[in-house]
Amino acid sequence: MAELSNARVLMIATDGFETSELMKPRQALIDAGVQVTLASLKLDPITGESGGEKGESITPDTLVSDVDSEDFDALVLPGGVHNPDTLRMDDTTIGLIQEFFDDGKTVAAICHAPWLLIEADIVDGKRATSWPSLRTDLENAGATVVDEQVVVDDNLITSRNPNDIPAFIDAIKTALTKEMADA
Repeated sequence: MAELSNARVLMIATDGFETSELMKPRQALIDAGVQVTLASLKLDPITGESGGEKGESITPDTLVSDVDSEDFDALVLPGGVHNPDTLRMDDTTIGLIQEFFDDGKTVAAICHAPWLLIEADIVDGKRATSWPSLRTDLENAGATVVDEQVVVDDNLITSRNPNDIPAFIDAIKTALTKEMADA
């Protein structure tokens, strides 16, 4: 794997994120030398969930409203049910997702996070996967839905659930490696 120390990744989450889907990719990217910034709707600590129980908390680095997509190479969106359901109602978050996608930067979403991709209107004509309960939503938004652990379609990466995290992380690292090589 190429040197990723120049790569800059934005993660966006709020309360109710799936703990493993934020913490594991975040740590794996940090361990690979990537600069990871966590943005949220507030600067107070946000709390995750795991199996319906409260999970770990983490303090965001910045507010979504203070983020400039030009400062990052990729966007990673963890799932959980409450997290993307709250974020999809935030116009700034949706605007950032659209900016990353339109600029050809990697946008990676796992589990319930593809709700955000639907809201950003970026799945039409794309292959994607998600948690099973979102698949009809993805189809209705124009995506070709497949049941695979990770789906890469151009700059869009999607995965189904926490069991897919290793493949999700590998796909993100591969996309960043390609982006850094092309820079």
